[in-house]
Amino acid sequence: RDIINGDDTYSGLIPIIMSSPLHRALGLVTSQVPETTFEFYSDAALGVAFLATAIIAAKRMSYSRSQGGAETTVVTAFYSLILLTATLRTIWLIVPSTFWSPNYTPHAQMAFDPHHPEWFLKFCEILLVGAGSLCLFSIFILILVYWADILKKYFYPGARRSKPMVTFLVLVSVLLIVQILNATLFLMKNYSTEGMILVNAVTLSLVSLVCVCEITIFSHRFRTVLKTLGAINQVSTESQVKRIVWITVTGNLFFFTRAFIETIFAVMLIVYWHKYGTVAEVFSHKLWDSYILLKHWSEVAILALMLYILQSRFTTNMDGSGDAAAEGGKNGYQAVPDSEPEGLPYQTVATLSV
Repeated sequence: RDIINGDDTYSGLIPIIMSSPLHRALGLVTSQVPETTFEFYSDAALGVAFLATAIIAAKRMSYSRSQGGAETTVVTAFYSLILLTATLRTIWLIVPSTFWSPNYTPHAQMAFDPHHPEWFLKFCEILLVGAGSLCLFSIFILILVYWADILKKYFYPGARRSKPMVTFLVLVSVLLIVQILNATLFLMKNYSTEGMILVNAVTLSLVSLVCVCEITIFSHRFRTVLKTLGAINQVSTESQVKRIVWITVTGNLFFFTRAFIETIFAVMLIVYWHKYGTVAEVFSHKLWDSYILLKHWSEVAILALMLYILQSRFTTNMDGSGDAAAEGGKNGYQAVPDSEPEGLPYQTVATLSV
């Protein structure tokens, strides 16, 4: 009233209030719209892309299971993980964003908040996204586990080896425990949904960096093994080496990009959270759209590449199977000599290298 009447006693407070972090955060929240037209169509396009990937993976998995054999069992596991990843992403993207939360960009919501009953759906959304990321990373964890097992067999032939699938399940269980712990801390009101997003970003960043290092080391050793086996069996290993190079380059590119995105994202969250007590200012529509598009289109690309590599492997095997029988293994693969007491065929080595 004093300001309206011309009394400037409190007029000096106006610039302070207008420039305060709380005012900027409130202004940002009030200017938010549930979902822009661009976001609607971009989510729909991503959903269709993941749906197509899921359909292809389902068909390939069904065909692979019908073939039988230990070799196709591993390939079927890859198709299953691709199918699960694409299906979870499709569900998340096809369902309208307003179903999960009134706002498209993330906002802080505490568990069991009576003033924000939508916290539960937001919690479910974060769990759904986390489960999709876990399945995606499991694909490369499975590759690395089998690579490590094969390399140990050749570099340390007398060493005791654990079963690859057991090692795989242990590693995935560790990541699953992190997800469960994150959800538990949220439900115990230790932090808001912003905290859950931050924990997921840090976890994925660290796992991505580990995958980059492991893929680089294992792929170099694996190429050495393939070339040596090719010389022993007098067969060409060029296609298998190229396949591993493809996995190395694209896998490292994907995980490096993912690590970079998640690291920058996590740092921004921590800085804003420490400075303002909220990260609402981080989640502008433009920034969040860029994060979503770069993150998930890279996932579509890596899943499509995995499907291509697996299909090319089957095509190569089917094209060379008849010639291999006729020419006595000239175009096929022979078992590694007595140094391989378990009788692991060379073709299986190529299969496990995807």
